Amino acid sequence: MKYYTIGEFAELIGKNAQTLREWDKKDLFKPHHISPTGYRYYSQEQLNHFLGIRGVEVKNRRIIGYCRVSSNKKR
Repeated sequence: MKYYTIGEFAELIGKNAQTLREWDKKDLFKPHHISPTGYRYYSQEQLNHFLGIRGVEVKNRRIIGYCRVSSNKKR
């Protein structure tokens, strides 16, 4: 399993490392483990969960959007 440092994980999810520290303090989002030296590490599974990725098949999924237009002027 791949593990990310707090800085790497924060960059991947588009947040600040300080935000992750605050989430940890508030028990909102805990790291996978904390090393004896105090470094926080997050797992690939946590990254997938945070980003909403459930499995490998999601990467190949196509999303089709549908939009209904009620008149020709709104096209």
